[in-house]
Order: sequence, then structure tokens, then C-alpha cells
Amino acid sequence: MPKKFIRRYLPSHITIRESKYLRIFGSLLHEPNLWHLNRRSASGAFRIGLFFAFWPVPFQMFFSTAAAIIFRVNLPLSLATVWLTNPLTMPPIFYGAYLVGSTVLGTEVDYFAFELSWSWLIESLSTIGPAFILGCAICSVFFGVLGYFSLDWVWRVSVMRAWKARKSNNK
Repeated sequence: MPKKFIRRYLPSHITIRESKYLRIFGSLLHEPNLWHLNRRSASGAFRIGLFFAFWPVPFQMFFSTAAAIIFRVNLPLSLATVWLTNPLTMPPIFYGAYLVGSTVLGTEVDYFAFELSWSWLIESLSTIGPAFILGCAICSVFFGVLGYFSLDWVWRVSVMRAWKARKSNNK
């Protein structure tokens, strides 16, 4: 069942409450609905986490936490899902988003060499920036919705299988 699988890998509520980056939320983190794991809260958290994972901004965890509090979905799962984009996966994911944006805008794909400098960042905003931002927005919405419906479907199927197994064991 997804609940047991998900719960095995999630951080505890104590770990999240004590995070120095999330202390800004104060007593809002004591809301019980943020810690319950059911189909609705898990699917919603997955949607929020995937949505913010494709945002090319620092502090994605902050935005994910705020959205989880507003929509009252599982906070640990929302935070864990944001980490889909981590330092190892960010380059290919964001390059893929850039390709999506270039395709939608109908612009030619510019091949570029990344530099860790302020001048390169400012210059790239005018050249590859529009395609990159549009691609991130499209991927954010698409994968957020896909993740929501996928986890909802997996959860429903696993519950139906558990019911069938329980029914066959009672005969």
C-alpha cells in the first residue's frame, strides 16, 4: 500500500518542526492535517512538491511549505517531493525545461556554456531566459497535475487490491 511505502521514507514531524528554515511558520506547523497521510493529502502534497520542484528559484522548500499549509496537505511529502530537483538532477531537468520552452516559443535552441557568474546570469536572461522560464512554467503545471492524478490512481488501485485480498481471505 502506498501509505506504508511513503511513510517509510518521510522525515518525522519533529525533524520538520525543528528545521531552522521553517521556523518562520511557527504554530502553523502544529496543524494536525499537515501530518495525516491519506489519499487526498498525499496526492495534493505530491502535486505541490512537483509544482515547486520546477521553479528555478532558491528556497523551493519555503514555497512548498507555505502551499502545503494553505491547502492542508501532507507537509513531509510535499517537502520530500520538492527535492526531485537537487544539485545532481537540476541540470538535466532545467535543460529539459529550456528545450520545452524553446519548442513552444518556436525559437532555435541556443547551445551555451554555463558560467557561475553574475554577468553570465544577467546576459542569459535576455537570450535563453524567456524559453527557460516558459519551459519551467509548463513543466511545473504539467508534472504537478500528472503527479496528482498518478498518485491518486496508484492509491485507489492499491486500496481496491487490498479490499479484494481481504475479501478473498474471508471466504
